[in-house]
Amino acid sequence: MRSPTASLLLVLSISLTCVGIPSSAQELKSDSDRKVVSRVMPSYPEMARTMHLAGVVKVEATVASNGTVKSVSVKGGHPILVQAAANAVAKWKWAPAAHETKEPVEVRFQPE
Repeated sequence: MRSPTASLLLVLSISLTCVGIPSSAQELKSDSDRKVVSRVMPSYPEMARTMHLAGVVKVEATVASNGTVKSVSVKGGHPILVQAAANAVAKWKWAPAAHETKEPVEVRFQPE
């Protein structure tokens, strides 16, 4: 069994070496034409890890014209997972655009 620190380092190293490729624990997907420039992986909640909980959280990010997230609205998902997904997507950056957009995002959590 890995320690929490070792697990965190593993996820971080995978995230850094595989830019644009989600880790085995979470999969991030945006169904939009606007390009995501920077993604933040959600932290897998400890309670979800204990319960071996898997699931998909659907959120909608309101993205300003400069690419920063103004707000995140949860559209569905397990209550234990939604906050981690929303917090991560709130830190994402999109490519600049002429106007504000609403971007649908799915965050898939898989127990390790």
